[in-house]
Amino acid sequence: QVQLVESGGGSVQSGGSLRLSCVVSGHTIGEFCVGWFRQAPGKEREGVASITVVGGTRYADSVKGQFTISRDNAKNTLYLQIINMTPEDTAMYFCAAPPRNYWSPTYCPDLSPYKYDYWGQGTQVTVSS
Repeated sequence: QVQLVESGGGSVQSGGSLRLSCVVSGHTIGEFCVGWFRQAPGKEREGVASITVVGGTRYADSVKGQFTISRDNAKNTLYLQIINMTPEDTAMYFCAAPPRNYWSPTYCPDLSPYKYDYWGQGTQVTVSS
């Protein structure tokens, strides 16, 4: 069973930066795509970025240039660097992995949350103006 645990969230002021981490256990991260999602209060969960085993990335249009996804397969860890934060970035941030039938070195599903099966508990990010 794949387990994911996020960390690194917190409270920051507008213009600040954070780096979120997601440690994966139960299976080596080097076999599957992983992604970051967020859910703001009263809104649906949305995908923000994903990264394949070999480093291919995909970003939601709304975060391009602001968010950077990366992974360290040796540490079984996924990262999300966020810069120039605004209150609109306030949300619970989740990392997730797709079901096993999508595991491939070069493939990630699109950023639809329903295409991901394994989820962490989330880390809260709050940005104040």
